[in-house]
Amino acid sequence: MSQTITEMELLRDKIRLKTLKELHHLGFGHYGGSLSIVETLAVLYGGVMKIDRANPKWEERDYFILSKGHGGPAYYAALAMKGFFAEEVLYTLNQNGTSLPSHPDRNLTSGVDMTTGSLGQGISVAVGVALSHKLSGKSNSTYCIVGDGELNEGQCWEAFQFAAHHKLHHLSVFVDDNKKQLDGLTKDIIEPIDFAEKFNAFGFYTLKVDGSSIPEIYDAIKLGKSQIEKPVAIVLDTIKGQGVPYLETKADNHHIRPNAKDEAAILEAIAELERSMERRITG
Repeated sequence: MSQTITEMELLRDKIRLKTLKELHHLGFGHYGGSLSIVETLAVLYGGVMKIDRANPKWEERDYFILSKGHGGPAYYAALAMKGFFAEEVLYTLNQNGTSLPSHPDRNLTSGVDMTTGSLGQGISVAVGVALSHKLSGKSNSTYCIVGDGELNEGQCWEAFQFAAHHKLHHLSVFVDDNKKQLDGLTKDIIEPIDFAEKFNAFGFYTLKVDGSSIPEIYDAIKLGKSQIEKPVAIVLDTIKGQGVPYLETKADNHHIRPNAKDEAAILEAIAELERSMERRITG
């Protein structure tokens, strides 16, 4: 297991580095909510999910749906690191003619299972995917990341109630509880109360973990797989801009068009990640 964790931690660093580089190259973008899901992506794509980069539409694969589609830059970085497309494509993010639009599009990007971006709808699709697998007698797992701000949408909770009713135990929902959304602190816009208690009340097997901890996320997924009736909710205690101290403390870090100070901090974060990865590789 220690080797698996080590590999996932290296993948985490690669995803975070590539996310920063592609956004820096673009000159603006969704830094905060992309960085807060890096660890979860590293665990899912680092050994949990059944995928085949040579056959992205493999029918036996596990499905991943990024309901909070603005986290696309980190998602693309994960796919590139797993070989779904060349790393150089990352630098075409959100440009004319790109295969990497601002929000994921299944018709454009290899490895993307569902087009998302209209908040509240991705989780509904994930529930439908999980139900279709159950009705077909298949064992494919479905994984979905939703944002804490996104859970202001009533559609999400309708989907969760439906998932619990149909006992979709192959469905795992990750809540990126990074405490912020576009317009400010989540608690100031609509107080979320306690996500874990709410998911329990909706019939989910629920766990709360440190969303920056690879081992905790990995262990939670393994525990969730022991369920044979309930869908799984894993509430991730995260920080918007996670892994980059300067961005973690920046007030408006949902979408950033960097000023000179931001630019210097982002470049330093890129350099530090490169140094850290070099130390990790060379021992």
